[in-house]
Amino acid sequence: MDGRGMGGPRGDLSRPATGAGDVIATMTGFARTLRAAGVDAGPERLQAMVAALDHLDVLDPRDVYWAGRLTLCADPDDLPRYDRCFAAYFSGETARPGRPPPPTVIVRHVAVPVTASGDRDTRDEEPTDDVHTATASAVEVLRHRDVSGLSPAERAEVNRLIALLDASTELRRSRRLTPAPSGRLDQARTVRTLLRRGGEVSRLHHRAHRRKPRRVVLLVDVSGSMTPYADALLRFAHAAMRSGARTTEVFSVGTRLTRLTSELRHRVPDLAMTAASDAIPDWSGGTRLGEELKEFLDRFGQRGMARGAIVVIASDGWERGDAGLLGEQMARLHRLAHRVVWANPHKARPGYEPLTGGMVAALPHIDDFVAGHSADALAELAEVIGAVRRRSPVIGAGRDERNRGA
Repeated sequence: MDGRGMGGPRGDLSRPATGAGDVIATMTGFARTLRAAGVDAGPERLQAMVAALDHLDVLDPRDVYWAGRLTLCADPDDLPRYDRCFAAYFSGETARPGRPPPPTVIVRHVAVPVTASGDRDTRDEEPTDDVHTATASAVEVLRHRDVSGLSPAERAEVNRLIALLDASTELRRSRRLTPAPSGRLDQARTVRTLLRRGGEVSRLHHRAHRRKPRRVVLLVDVSGSMTPYADALLRFAHAAMRSGARTTEVFSVGTRLTRLTSELRHRVPDLAMTAASDAIPDWSGGTRLGEELKEFLDRFGQRGMARGAIVVIASDGWERGDAGLLGEQMARLHRLAHRVVWANPHKARPGYEPLTGGMVAALPHIDDFVAGHSADALAELAEVIGAVRRRSPVIGAGRDERNRGA
């Protein structure tokens, strides 16, 4: 293992390490923390984790997380304890050359019950689950906080949670066929095999429809009224791009339609957000959803991008233009898309009613109406996209299935 170690004795990834010894010391302290919490992270499992890190990037928290989870946990009950200990023990990551510094983790102030310096052994001490439970509770509370009222440190932690979301989409049946153990008889392959074997029938070949991820299109409102939420929604779009880069398209809408797919292909969220911000010419401007949706359908949607796709519109519905035009284009989109999802951050507010002109015009053509105001709400949006929890249509239940996309 090279000298890009994990960090100092408390697992602080923001401080550079001097060699492999730092990594081993850090991992030893982490294993002791796990043992104090009741996880049987013995020496053999610790050696397995260190060996796994030899083949991974020790500067990537996700690599370290999964290396430890797959080697140090032996029972399903260990998983929640492992998550709590990992959140409490590690406070960040060392920035790579050319990479912006990572967000500060909000739980860094929590006292860790053991250290990695080896000054005391806590295997015989009582578990300190209360410390880790308090840490997990703080993160859980933050998951439900409205992103418009967060402090910079809290926003950085929420951004980290959003970056970990899995927004992979559901699978759809393709028209193309592929060899399969069962299904439709593949006569051509069967006959060819028969001829190669001198006329002896030894096997019947079959084929079935290939399944491929369904396309996802995200239209994110970046107008002035959506300024407190636009950054979080674009970060969610970046997470969706990572989950399905080849089947995901992202646009910003306001007074202009801007395609952000190439800008959000950056693997590092902060670099992707910087590129997207530079590409958006109408940030915090007005809102002309009807005109921008018409432009999207004329240039991209009607030609195939929206056909059979899951289209997500993230907006508060404050339409400055013609609400009637928005209603017409939503009906057009409804006929093309497989599913239309609208994420309105104001939906979570007590007593909210969709009374704005844009929402009134759009609601009859929406399949799922969700909030997008917090990390937990964005996780719910990811579930809707992935069809993990399928809902019945919120509005517009009379859709003619023959008019829906494949």
